[in-house]
Amino acid sequence: MKELRIRAEKHSFQAEVNRMMKLIINSLYKNKEIFLRELISNASDALDKIRLLSLTDPSVLSATDELSVRIKADPENHILHVTDTGIGMTKTDLINNLGTIARSGTSEFLSKLLDSSTSLEQQQDMIGQFGVGFYSSYLVADRVVVTSKHNDDDQYVWESDSSSFTVAKDPRGATLKRGTQVTLHLKEEAYDFLEADTLKNLVEKYSQFINFNIYLWQSKTETVDEPIEELEKVNDEKTEDADGKVEEDKIEPKTKKVEKTTWDWEKINNVKPIWMRRNDDVEAEEYMEFYKSITKDHENPLAYVHFTAEGEVTFKSILYVPRHSPFDMFQNYGKGTDNIKLYVRRVFITDDFHDIMPKYLSFIRGIVDSDDLPLNVSRETLQQHKLLKVIKKKLVRKVLDMFKKMEPGNFEDFWKEYSTNIKLGIMEDPTNRTRLAKLLRFYSSNGKDKMISLAEYVSRMKDKQEMIFYVAGNSREEVESSPFVERLLKKGYEVLYLVEAVDEYTIQSMPEFDGKKFQNAAKEGLKIDDGERSKGMQEQLEKEFEPLTDWLKNVALKNKIEKALVSQRLVQSPCALVASSYGWSGNMERIMKSQAHSKSYDPTQEFYASQKKTFEINPRHPVIKELLRRVKSGESSEKATDTAVLLFETATLRSGFTLNDQIGFAERVEQILRRTIDVSLDEPVEEEPEIEEEDKDKEYVEGKDETKDEAEHSEL
Repeated sequence: MKELRIRAEKHSFQAEVNRMMKLIINSLYKNKEIFLRELISNASDALDKIRLLSLTDPSVLSATDELSVRIKADPENHILHVTDTGIGMTKTDLINNLGTIARSGTSEFLSKLLDSSTSLEQQQDMIGQFGVGFYSSYLVADRVVVTSKHNDDDQYVWESDSSSFTVAKDPRGATLKRGTQVTLHLKEEAYDFLEADTLKNLVEKYSQFINFNIYLWQSKTETVDEPIEELEKVNDEKTEDADGKVEEDKIEPKTKKVEKTTWDWEKINNVKPIWMRRNDDVEAEEYMEFYKSITKDHENPLAYVHFTAEGEVTFKSILYVPRHSPFDMFQNYGKGTDNIKLYVRRVFITDDFHDIMPKYLSFIRGIVDSDDLPLNVSRETLQQHKLLKVIKKKLVRKVLDMFKKMEPGNFEDFWKEYSTNIKLGIMEDPTNRTRLAKLLRFYSSNGKDKMISLAEYVSRMKDKQEMIFYVAGNSREEVESSPFVERLLKKGYEVLYLVEAVDEYTIQSMPEFDGKKFQNAAKEGLKIDDGERSKGMQEQLEKEFEPLTDWLKNVALKNKIEKALVSQRLVQSPCALVASSYGWSGNMERIMKSQAHSKSYDPTQEFYASQKKTFEINPRHPVIKELLRRVKSGESSEKATDTAVLLFETATLRSGFTLNDQIGFAERVEQILRRTIDVSLDEPVEEEPEIEEEDKDKEYVEGKDETKDEAEHSEL
């Protein structure tokens, strides 16, 4: 090497290269470990180039037909070698590609790549040139030596300490046969990169799917049997057995177990990039194994999709639905995930995404690989976010299509795990709301256990039914017994039962489905088409009960309700409290008040909560009919008012709302209990007898003595 340095030609780096290396070393790269990714990526490019040439001229592989990358650490001398059998570089290439940013710069490379006038052949011709990523070597090394052999030139050595470089013919001759070896003399703080496990982990993280084999020089310890050199002296005496025959003692070979360390090349990129193959050529088992390798999940996924997207940006992708949702999915909702890994030409770029998938699909796992996705100089941040948006749009469409095509059994499992995500998607993703709505499943009055889709509901709607009816509550039992659905069920209308906390939000975010609007049975506006005769009867009842509805609104329940009406929804219940179109239903009020993160005062919530309700009465219920009689006859006494208030309060509870005056309600119930068992309303509660002071002292002393006795017994 001394002779080499004497003969070497010394060159100065171009000023732009010096500035760029300072930028790289000081700030550009976010983590030092990516130097290995860049060197392997460059090696892969060089291998791509020679393989491309060999398709038309097989003789280019005459020196060696091996196409691989080899990594070897020398811990004693703090040196790391990365060697490839790619196209190699001539002396001129070494000077131009490694010393001049005008040739090696990513900016020029990308500008040519993106130039529509650049032919495919010219683009391929750029493969194998060192990119700016080569200079990331100086993140971990203070001296870099590049040895390269091109078929058209002798083997040359390029050496640099980041301030200047030298180039000289290698006196050792063509030791590489063909290709390039990058030798890094590591800084002290980078000695970790000499550890075999560290190097292996970095290759698995960044370069697992490179098209060529990557080998690591590492040791392996084996336990072997070795003969013991000094055998014990064998007894030569012959022994005579019972039959008088003479036998010689058998000499058994003696061995001992010894641990032996051997060094060899081990292939470390064992997982193949199956997304590069056609779907028909990949077995289902291969998809399962690939999923487990990238997620470390031990169970098979529920579903997967493998596709190639073309157009503004071309990429290949495999996406998976895990069998189980992450336990902390909603604790980390909206935060960036590492579930989608981005590769560019099989080189891992990043999995630190905040917007490659919408929040509600953050559970999707998989990879995206693009050959033409532009990168900035560090490969750490994507250069054109516009293309990422295009990728995101296509990924979402493919994922939703995958959900739609799931087998019924798998979809049931999917819905148990991810139903809340789909419902959140309805609220958060207006663009795909129609697609997401087709995935929704709810319980309904038409079946006890089976959930149905909105499409199934619409297909069963009655003639002239214009609305999709639903009611929300805390459980199926609660909504089934709700006063709001009594007449709907009696008339044979199917009602959707919304029993999850997010369900009512979801439906409110959807203006319609398949041209049918939604109607909350707990809100005003419910219309049941019973024909002209029924309408006439309703008008007659409204006129008949007008004295009662006026009295309820203006006297008995003044300031408690917006209005009182004759109900079209009640059959058995005497009354119900119905929310306005813009107010909260009882279920929504319960959810909003239970939210721990809600502000103590929120004007928006205050507006919805303050909306007065409509008090609907059942004109066929005996209590309501009796109240009407009393109001008409002028007997609307205090007893009638108390009855009306109690009806209002029970309706509030049955309708799912919270009572404001709970103490008053309890007192009124107590009065009813007194009347029921003939206890006078005026009869007071018996007073507790007062104990004289002397009696109290006596009781205290007696109690103390008893405690003392108990303590003594416990000691015994």
